[in-house]
Amino acid sequence: MVEKIIALEHKESVRLDPDQLGGLYSQLGDKNALDVLCRTVEELAVRLSNCERFWRHREWADLRKCAKSLVAISEQVGMTALARVAADVAQTVDAGDAVAAAATLGRLIRVGERSLTAVWDQQDLSV
Repeated sequence: MVEKIIALEHKESVRLDPDQLGGLYSQLGDKNALDVLCRTVEELAVRLSNCERFWRHREWADLRKCAKSLVAISEQVGMTALARVAADVAQTVDAGDAVAAAATLGRLIRVGERSLTAVWDQQDLSV
């Protein structure tokens, strides 16, 4: 009989590159940078959802492509942790390791959610 059950809680740290975000604002100006950032946050959320759907349907080529696109987009706005984990997902697909792909995809979703929230909070974006 089990006497103690321990629930593991996944907490992922996220890293935002303030220089990357600052450069975006310097280059585009406040209003345009905020517009780009809002659209980027939306696009990242859609692509995270797509990655999960591709994994559920075992559409490996689409999962790889979607993860690689997440790398490019997240690097542009300074989401370094998200870019790194998305690259890890693509590598597990390339290796043909479905178990590792599942694990790294779970991590990608967690890091993605925290990254999007961090950018949202940092930029004080409102709907």
